[in-house]
Amino acid sequence: MSDINITLIDREGEKHELLAPTDMAMNLMEVCKAYELPVEGTCGGMALCASCQCYVLSDHALEDKSEDEEAMLAEAYNVLPTSRLGCQIHITEALDGLEIELAPEED
Repeated sequence: MSDINITLIDREGEKHELLAPTDMAMNLMEVCKAYELPVEGTCGGMALCASCQCYVLSDHALEDKSEDEEAMLAEAYNVLPTSRLGCQIHITEALDGLEIELAPEED
Protein backbone atom coordinates (compact mmCIF):
# COMPACT_ATOMS: atom_id res chain seq x y z
CA MET A 1 0.00 0.00 0.00
CA SER A 2 1.20 3.48 -0.85
CA ASP A 3 -0.32 6.70 0.39
CA ILE A 4 0.21 10.06 -1.25
CA ASN A 5 0.16 13.55 0.24
CA ILE A 6 -2.43 16.07 -0.90
CA THR A 7 -2.69 19.66 0.30
CA LEU A 8 -6.22 21.03 0.28
CA ILE A 9 -7.34 24.59 1.00
CA ASP A 10 -10.94 24.68 2.18
CA ARG A 11 -13.50 27.42 1.53
CA GLU A 12 -12.39 29.33 4.63
CA GLY A 13 -8.77 29.38 3.48
CA GLU A 14 -7.63 26.74 5.98
CA LYS A 15 -4.96 24.35 4.72
CA HIS A 16 -5.36 20.59 5.29
CA GLU A 17 -2.68 17.95 4.76
CA LEU A 18 -4.35 14.73 3.60
CA LEU A 19 -3.03 11.21 3.16
CA ALA A 20 -4.76 9.37 0.33
CA PRO A 21 -4.39 5.65 -0.43
CA THR A 22 -3.50 4.71 -3.99
CA ASP A 23 -4.66 1.10 -3.68
CA MET A 24 -8.38 1.66 -3.06
CA ALA A 25 -9.51 3.13 -6.42
CA MET A 26 -10.63 6.33 -4.70
CA ASN A 27 -11.14 9.71 -6.25
CA LEU A 28 -10.44 13.11 -4.72
CA MET A 29 -14.08 13.69 -3.77
CA GLU A 30 -14.13 10.44 -1.78
CA VAL A 31 -10.90 11.38 0.01
CA CYS A 32 -12.38 14.75 0.97
CA LYS A 33 -15.52 13.08 2.28
CA ALA A 34 -13.42 10.61 4.30
CA TYR A 35 -11.79 13.60 6.01
CA GLU A 36 -15.25 15.13 6.53
CA LEU A 37 -14.39 18.19 4.45
CA PRO A 38 -17.29 20.20 2.98
CA VAL A 39 -17.62 18.42 -0.36
CA GLU A 40 -21.12 17.21 -1.06
CA GLY A 41 -20.65 14.92 -4.03
CA THR A 42 -24.41 15.05 -4.55
CA CYS A 43 -24.33 12.86 -7.68
CA GLY A 44 -22.15 10.22 -6.07
CA GLY A 45 -19.17 10.80 -8.36
CA MET A 46 -20.89 10.55 -11.75
CA ALA A 47 -19.87 14.05 -13.00
CA LEU A 48 -23.53 15.10 -12.91
CA CYS A 49 -23.16 17.99 -10.48
CA ALA A 50 -20.39 20.41 -9.59
CA SER A 51 -20.55 20.14 -5.81
CA CYS A 52 -16.99 18.74 -5.72
CA GLN A 53 -15.47 21.39 -7.99
CA CYS A 54 -11.93 22.35 -7.04
CA TYR A 55 -9.05 24.36 -8.43
CA VAL A 56 -5.80 22.55 -9.15
CA LEU A 57 -2.97 24.72 -7.83
CA SER A 58 0.00 22.46 -8.57
CA ASP A 59 1.45 21.49 -11.94
CA HIS A 60 0.51 17.81 -11.82
CA ALA A 61 -0.43 16.15 -15.09
CA LEU A 62 -4.02 15.01 -14.67
CA GLU A 63 -6.08 12.79 -16.91
CA ASP A 64 -7.88 14.75 -19.62
CA LYS A 65 -11.38 15.92 -18.79
CA SER A 66 -14.12 13.64 -20.05
CA GLU A 67 -16.97 15.04 -22.13
CA ASP A 68 -19.24 14.71 -19.07
CA GLU A 69 -16.83 16.69 -16.89
CA GLU A 70 -16.44 19.39 -19.56
CA ALA A 71 -20.23 19.66 -19.89
CA MET A 72 -20.75 19.92 -16.13
CA LEU A 73 -18.07 22.59 -15.72
CA ALA A 74 -19.62 24.56 -18.61
CA GLU A 75 -22.77 24.89 -16.48
CA ALA A 76 -21.10 25.41 -13.08
CA TYR A 77 -20.45 28.63 -11.17
CA ASN A 78 -17.04 30.05 -10.21
CA VAL A 79 -15.23 28.07 -12.92
CA LEU A 80 -11.56 28.88 -13.55
CA PRO A 81 -9.16 27.46 -16.15
CA THR A 82 -7.81 25.14 -13.43
CA SER A 83 -11.25 23.87 -12.37
CA ARG A 84 -11.81 20.14 -12.11
CA LEU A 85 -14.43 17.92 -10.56
CA GLY A 86 -12.92 16.10 -7.60
CA CYS A 87 -14.85 12.95 -8.47
CA GLN A 88 -12.97 12.78 -11.76
CA ILE A 89 -9.48 12.98 -10.22
CA HIS A 90 -8.46 9.40 -9.50
CA ILE A 91 -5.87 8.92 -6.76
CA THR A 92 -2.60 7.57 -8.16
CA GLU A 93 1.02 7.71 -7.04
CA ALA A 94 1.69 10.32 -9.75
CA LEU A 95 -0.46 12.79 -7.78
CA ASP A 96 1.78 12.82 -4.72
CA GLY A 97 2.07 16.45 -3.60
CA LEU A 98 -1.12 17.56 -5.38
CA GLU A 99 -2.36 20.96 -4.21
CA ILE A 100 -6.00 21.93 -4.62
CA GLU A 101 -8.48 24.50 -3.37
CA LEU A 102 -12.20 23.89 -2.99
CA ALA A 103 -14.25 26.14 -5.23
CA PRO A 104 -16.79 28.41 -3.53
CA GLU A 105 -20.27 27.00 -3.21
CA GLU A 106 -22.69 28.02 -5.94
CA ASP A 107 -24.39 31.33 -5.38
